[in-house]
Amino acid sequence: MRCPVRRIGASAVRVVFEPTGPYLRNFEASLVAAGIEAVKVNPRSSRRLAEATGELAKTDRIDAAILARMGAVLDLQGRSAKSETLHDLRDLGVARQDLVKDRIAATNREQIAVDAVSKRQLRTRLKQIGLQLKEIDADPGLFGRRDVLASIPGIGTVAAMAILIEMPELGTLDNKQAASLAGLAPIARQSGTWSGRARIRGGRRSLRTALYMPALVAPRFNSDLKQKYQNLKDAG
Repeated sequence: MRCPVRRIGASAVRVVFEPTGPYLRNFEASLVAAGIEAVKVNPRSSRRLAEATGELAKTDRIDAAILARMGAVLDLQGRSAKSETLHDLRDLGVARQDLVKDRIAATNREQIAVDAVSKRQLRTRLKQIGLQLKEIDADPGLFGRRDVLASIPGIGTVAAMAILIEMPELGTLDNKQAASLAGLAPIARQSGTWSGRARIRGGRRSLRTALYMPALVAPRFNSDLKQKYQNLKDAG
């Protein structure tokens, strides 16, 4: 993990780092507990800054220097460390995704299996996956805010869980900030009199993936979102 330390004024310290490696959880929590401003930046942003300054090589030393420069010249804002509950939710979410993938793969293999042993083992595995999914979905850590989101017509419990995991800032942002963070805010493309079609980019891809199907379903069952959908269409 690359994390240059930069002093601010006489005593304040800011640590700028990329969210890479398996030590992020404890590292970030330790910084916050020690009262040190922690600034987590997107690795893509630091790489683009390096390329913009003509630094095409990529080493730990170069990356650390670029992060230090980012902290010096950009108005980077520190954020609170994620709570242990949120980290646990993310772990459960990842585990659930893996189980769903395993279930799909096992189902496909079971359909084409010929010998009795393979079929029996695959059926056993599918039952096991089902029980493990029920155990995750029944975890008390998923309740509360998840159920509030899931009460919105068109949003299921899985989508609600993804929203909580991928956008813990929800509730502290205005509409435009939330759309930008999710990568759902169209980015204008203009030059002189030419005006291209605005497209979305960046943001949190996994969140957009989780919201895709709910976005298709919600306008059919949620009158507020149906009106919002129509307003967006009318606005082009």
